[in-house]
Amino acid sequence: MLVTLCRAKIHRATVTEADLNYEGSISIDKDLIDAAGLYLYEKVHVVNINTGSRLETYVIEGEASSGTICLNGAAARLGSKGDKIIIIAYGHFHKDEMEGFKPTFIHVDSNNRIQK
Repeated sequence: MLVTLCRAKIHRATVTEADLNYEGSISIDKDLIDAAGLYLYEKVHVVNINTGSRLETYVIEGEASSGTICLNGAAARLGSKGDKIIIIAYGHFHKDEMEGFKPTFIHVDSNNRIQK
């Protein structure tokens, strides 16, 4: 049996753009992708703290050190520039992999810079 666990989270990121005319996805600053251990095109949940909306989409790379968090395509209807969001990636684990597992949680400031 596999159990689904949160494996990575970017907490309280600020949406910097919402581009309705893009094909879809969420653009995330490459530095944040790397710090959280996310994969390009990985499915993520995006939880909007301001509106309560939740959506599923996939990760694409934004410019490194830019602070970019852009909701693209239909996702742009579920968030606006300035909204606070949580980006969550999940993994499927066997019971023996779960013992001692710790997810990666990245906390960011209002400019989407990693807080130590």
